[in-house]
Amino acid sequence: MGVNAILEKIVAGKWIAGATIDDAIDATRKLNKQGIRGIINCLGEEYGRLDYVDRAVSRYMNLINLIKRAKVGADIAVKLTELGLIIDKGLAERNYAKIVAFAKKNGVFIWIDMEEEKFVSDSLGIYRRFIKSGNTGVCIQSYLRRSMNDLESLPKGATIRLVKGAYSNSREVAFQTRKETTDNYYELMEYTFKNFWRFTIATHDSDIIERARRLNKKYRRDVTYAMLKGIRTKLALELRQKGLKVSVYVPFGEEWVRYSYRRFKELSTAVLVVRSFIGR
Repeated sequence: MGVNAILEKIVAGKWIAGATIDDAIDATRKLNKQGIRGIINCLGEEYGRLDYVDRAVSRYMNLINLIKRAKVGADIAVKLTELGLIIDKGLAERNYAKIVAFAKKNGVFIWIDMEEEKFVSDSLGIYRRFIKSGNTGVCIQSYLRRSMNDLESLPKGATIRLVKGAYSNSREVAFQTRKETTDNYYELMEYTFKNFWRFTIATHDSDIIERARRLNKKYRRDVTYAMLKGIRTKLALELRQKGLKVSVYVPFGEEWVRYSYRRFKELSTAVLVVRSFIGR
């Protein structure tokens, strides 16, 4: 077995559902049996070829069909560069519109996963046009300095998934330390509790989760706590057993190297990496 195959088996096998849509559905069904909802994403981004974009759109339409048919509890997360944003913003918006309309017809919620800073403005611009559809949400990343302004610019009917973020940017646009990113997460979270009704706190940080729970005793919002597949599984189950709404991000597909690299970088501490491999 080659090095890549070994890495795929060890790393991708832990954090990624598998190569196919059926793998993602099976992984989500297992989560559902534990009372946890899935957020399914097909790995891939920054497509500069129309055939890749068309294939991605077809995959998501098929995924929506399978979620409905299999009766699994799952949202879908898409990246707009999968849908043609690099080629043409209008193309990405048309493809997103197609997916959102089909998802709404089938009772599926669609998230826009936020990407590198250079794509944020266009992604938010497209998202704003679909808020009234009622079945769309968007990620806000606390590692970016701009994120509070972005959050404040969204209407109160927006649905937010607050994450720390896993990309790299210059000091001018992004915080460079874990503490800065975490501190900004707290500020964004406070604003979110005060100004939005339904949102997701996506983190593996126990301190952030505890503060969110305290805030919700005051604000009584519709809050979901989300984590990545294979990371802090025990904590996700504990939160669900306490009656909290929990989702797990379930990626699938063959483009696992880039994703796994970002996961290592995002976790940043040996403790979380080890926890992910021992099921805690």
